[in-house]
Amino acid sequence: MTHNNNHVVIIGGGGTAIAIMYDLCLRGFKVTLIEKGELTSGTTGRHHGQLHCGARYAMGDKNIAKECMIESAILRNIAPNAIEYNMGMFVALNDDDMQYKDLFIQSCLDADIPAREIPTSLAFEYEKELNKNIKASVLVPDGTIDPWRLAISFAAGALKTKNAEIKTYHEVISINKKFNNIESVTVINHITHKKEIIKADAFINAGGPWSGKIAKLADIDLSVSPSPGTMLAAKKRISNMVVSRLHKAGDGDIIVPQRQLTIIGSTQWISDNPDINRVPQEDIDFLQQSAIDIFPSFKYLEYHTAWAAARPLFGKHNNTEDVRNLSRDFATIDHKINDNIDNMISIVGGKATTLRAMGEVVSDLLCKKMGLDIQCQTSTIILPNYREYYRRGYNGQTN
Repeated sequence: MTHNNNHVVIIGGGGTAIAIMYDLCLRGFKVTLIEKGELTSGTTGRHHGQLHCGARYAMGDKNIAKECMIESAILRNIAPNAIEYNMGMFVALNDDDMQYKDLFIQSCLDADIPAREIPTSLAFEYEKELNKNIKASVLVPDGTIDPWRLAISFAAGALKTKNAEIKTYHEVISINKKFNNIESVTVINHITHKKEIIKADAFINAGGPWSGKIAKLADIDLSVSPSPGTMLAAKKRISNMVVSRLHKAGDGDIIVPQRQLTIIGSTQWISDNPDINRVPQEDIDFLQQSAIDIFPSFKYLEYHTAWAAARPLFGKHNNTEDVRNLSRDFATIDHKINDNIDNMISIVGGKATTLRAMGEVVSDLLCKKMGLDIQCQTSTIILPNYREYYRRGYNGQTN
């Protein structure tokens, strides 16, 4: 393993931050990850868990569609304990959906996603609870992620290198600059209520929808749109595949099986506050009906829970449709270029499916800035089982 003496602080404890930590630790960096709550307690722990093959994005953004296809294959290989490769099905419920079908399939093929139409009779064999009035079905290589297990597998991999320190329940309350560099961050331990100053050579802002607030601590205006959406879970697994509506991406058009639950998502609204503490009743009613449209027997399932999470989209918005049209790709910002701060990088946007790639891009940029030639290793090394995170003598986290 290549070793260097550089210390990096990562702010954030979601999937992206953890994947960056893992990548940098494999390259020999000493890494301190700072998270104000528990790992994955933000957006990572609140999404529906779809492993995107990229089909949903093929008509709007071919590049991210291709990236999702590549990354979903990598995750299936390196994190088998966190992935259920159960495939996906897009179904047409009306004539408008049917008009979308041929262009959807061709767009998938153009993005190297093996989409194919299957007879509705076969669709009913695969998913017996499907609406019997569906007009067409298209099979794609989607799957299901266990968001917590995937992120914690990356954390276990980082701790295994002995280069990582994870400080949960620590919140950054100030970013301390000297000339054109960040010298340190001041954190408060929410358990002991004590403050601590942590110095490092480089700082990475990976706070997801909180990235804009973190950047302001360094007097940086970072363009982030926290875009909340509601998801609903019902008891009982009504499908084995991820089932989506065959139409332009919208609200309530994806059903994901998670263990013995069925999750329908999501809605979308505008907010400047990523700390979501409400779930609109109208969203719950809408999602229930949307699920019934695809699986009529959903109406008999016992309600489990509903929750909301803020997507960390890069860019600014004026209305909900603007937010819907913001790219689901990610942006990496070198603040030397944008804000004359030499040793800080921010990453915004992306999807759970692309978290490993996001870690690679940020780590590559940091190495380039430091004049280091250390190659990424994360696409081929099998991650430890998430249970390894808790082994005695293995876990280097600090609370």
